[in-house]
Amino acid sequence: LHTDADAFEGLYRAFYPRLFDFLLRILGQHADVEETINDTMLVVWNKADTFAGRSKVSTWIFGIAYKKALKRLKANKRHSERELSIDVEVEDRRDPATTIGNRKAVERVRAAVAQLPMAQRSIVHLAFFYGHTYSEIAEIVGCPVNTVKTRMFYAREKLRPVLDGVVSEERAS
Repeated sequence: LHTDADAFEGLYRAFYPRLFDFLLRILGQHADVEETINDTMLVVWNKADTFAGRSKVSTWIFGIAYKKALKRLKANKRHSERELSIDVEVEDRRDPATTIGNRKAVERVRAAVAQLPMAQRSIVHLAFFYGHTYSEIAEIVGCPVNTVKTRMFYAREKLRPVLDGVVSEERAS
C-alpha cells in the first residue's frame, strides 16, 4: 500500500540532490542547506493542497527553497550579495569534465560564477544547471521576467572574460 508519506518520501529523495546543490551555492554552509531543505519540504508537505498547477512542481519547490534560503541569509545576518568562497565544491554529475584540461576550465568557470552577486548567481544556476526557463526563474525568485533577463545579461558580461579565455585555450589545444 502506498501512502501519502511514501509519495512524499519519493518526492523528497527526487528533489534532495538538486536542492542541496542549488542551496549550497546560495548559503555556502552544509548545516544551513540541510535545514533549508527540511524547511522547504515541510512547506511542500503542509501546503501541497495549495499548489495550483500553474507551473511545474519543480518550479514551485525551487521557489519555496529560494525564499527559505533568502530568509536564512537574513536571519544569519549575512548580506544577500555576499560572495561564496571558491572552496565550495559540489559534485555535479552533469559536468562534461572528462579530461584534466576540461576540469580546470570548468573549475575556472565555477569560480567565476561563484563570484557573481547572489541574485545573478542564482539566475545562472537555475538557467544553466537546472534548465529552467526565464519565466520559471521569475516565478522562483519572485521578480518580473525582464529582471531575470537583465540579471542574466549582467552575469554574462561579468563572465565573458573567463569564458573567452576558456574558449581560446580549448582552441589552442
